[in-house]
Amino acid sequence: MMTAQWQGCADIGNAPGYVEVVTVREDSAAPSAETTVIRLLGLLPRHLRCVPEVAEVAGDRVRLWIARDVATSDSDIHRAVRAVLADAALWGWTQQR
Repeated sequence: MMTAQWQGCADIGNAPGYVEVVTVREDSAAPSAETTVIRLLGLLPRHLRCVPEVAEVAGDRVRLWIARDVATSDSDIHRAVRAVLADAALWGWTQQR
C-alpha cells in the first residue's frame, strides 16, 4: 500500500525531506497527465512515499514530491523515476531536467 505523509505544510515545496520530480509529455499522442500520474505512482518502488501536486497534474506536466529517507539519495529517487518512465505504459513522457 502506498502512503504519503503530509507534514502540514501549505506548500509541500517548502517541506524538508522531499525531492521534486517533474515529468513532461513529449508526444501529444501520449496518455494524459491524469493517467500518467496514476501509472507513475503505481510503478514507482513501494518504499517511496509520493505526493502529487494537484495543480501540476494537468496538461503536459506532472509534479511529484517524493520523500527522502536515510537509505535513499536524491540520485536514487531520480534514477527510479527514469527507470519507471522507460516502461511502455509511460511512453511519450520524460523527466524534466
